[in-house]
Amino acid sequence: MHLTTDHLTKRYDNFELSLPNLSIDAGTAFGLVGNNGAGKTTFLRLVLDLIRADAGTVQLDGEAVADTFDWKTRTGSYLGPSFLIDFLTPDEYWHFVGQTYDLSEAEVNDRLQSFTDFYVDEPIGDTTKYIRDLSTGNKNKAGLIAALLPEPDLLVFDEPFASLDPRSQIQLKELLQERRGDATMLISSHDLGHVTDVSDRIAILEAGEIVRDEPTDPDTLEDLTTYFRDTIRPKETEPAEA
Repeated sequence: MHLTTDHLTKRYDNFELSLPNLSIDAGTAFGLVGNNGAGKTTFLRLVLDLIRADAGTVQLDGEAVADTFDWKTRTGSYLGPSFLIDFLTPDEYWHFVGQTYDLSEAEVNDRLQSFTDFYVDEPIGDTTKYIRDLSTGNKNKAGLIAALLPEPDLLVFDEPFASLDPRSQIQLKELLQERRGDATMLISSHDLGHVTDVSDRIAILEAGEIVRDEPTDPDTLEDLTTYFRDTIRPKETEPAEA
């Protein structure tokens, strides 16, 4: 799906997110990086119509997300454990998600097979723990699998690598790289290395505005590392009174 913003603005007290003319072509893996409070999660929530803009719109294939519904059946997302139904087991949750996308039980079972090496602590198809009893890492894996399960045209992830062990982080990168070119992906992450590996293009969000937006290349990780190192300034302290 082709994603665009048209004079998009969202305000919270002293903070304002302003994305007047962002355009992300269909099939592009778009990485979004920035310090805490830059507005990354706010933007993702606007894309998913979880919150409403104060002005402007987010559009998918030319249609405002706040005014249409068809895009929802073509979108998979995971922004954190609040997306989960914690009184279900992972199997029950995945099948519930599959039903919302009109997938049959057999289709869900077939697609889950591609995640058996990613979710290894319990056998898929025979998970017994409720989601509320899982570790944070396994909760996130359950949510990531649910987002990928319907093979959507748009994937939206907020900190997908958080709380995953190194093996799982590598496997997630492989899963996301398999979707590059087929799905438009929005990936917000503090992990500069991983987000660089899976993105075609990376934007830096700072104080609610995009300050850099460039295609990834072999120098991207070093450039991002330099940017964030050099833009961190120690807080100035006033001299103590005598």
